Amino acid sequence: MNGNSKKSVKEIWVAALQSPKKRDKLLIGSFIIAVMLLGMPFFFSYIQSRKGMLLNDWVLEHLPAHDVSIYIFMLIWGMGLLILLRALYNPIIYINYVWTLIFVNIARMVTILSFPLDPPKGLIHLIDPLTGVFYGNTIITRDLFFSGHTSTLVLIVLCLEKRTDKVLGIIAAAVVMFLLLVQHIHYTIDVVAAPILVYMIFRLVRHFLKLDQLKANEY
Repeated sequence: MNGNSKKSVKEIWVAALQSPKKRDKLLIGSFIIAVMLLGMPFFFSYIQSRKGMLLNDWVLEHLPAHDVSIYIFMLIWGMGLLILLRALYNPIIYINYVWTLIFVNIARMVTILSFPLDPPKGLIHLIDPLTGVFYGNTIITRDLFFSGHTSTLVLIVLCLEKRTDKVLGIIAAAVVMFLLLVQHIHYTIDVVAAPILVYMIFRLVRHFLKLDQLKANEY
C-alpha cells in the first residue's frame, strides 16, 4: 500500500500539480483530449458519409445477431467508474490513460480513414446516450477498424495497477469483445486487432514520454 492511501484526494492532486513533470503531463494531456473530443463529431460525420467495403466474416455469418447493448454499456461504464476511482487516488493512472488515449485516438483516426468499411450485415445499432454527444448525437456505424469499445477496456486494463482490478478488467474486455460480435457492431478483425494495437501504443507512449520515471518518483 503506497502513501497515497493515507492522503485525501485534494492533497494527492495538489502534490501532483506541484510536481513540474506531473503537472505538465496532466494539464497538456487534458487539454489535447478536450480538443480531440470537440473535433470528434466532425470526424465521425465525415467517415459516416463515405462508402466502404463490406467484408466477408465467417464468425459473424455463424453468429445470430442480438441486441445486447445494455450489457455492453454496463461493463464499459462499470470499468470506467473503477478506473476513475483509482485515478482519484493515483494521478499517474490518469496520466498513463490520457496520454495513451491521445495516441490510440490518433491511430484509430488513421486506420478508419485508411480502411473505409461498411458496417457488417445484420448490425443492430448500439446507442449510448452518455457518449453520443461525441458522435454528434447521430448513429455512427463506420468507425470500424479498430474497435473503440475494445480499445477503451484494454486501455483501462493496462492502466490499472491492482491485480484484482486487472483480472476484472480482462474479463470485462473479453465479454465485451464477444458481445460486440453478437450485436454485429464490428467485424472480427476489428475486435481482435484492438488489444494488440493498444498494447503497442501503450508501451511506446510510456517509453517515449518516460512515464515509468513518474512512477519511480511517486509521492
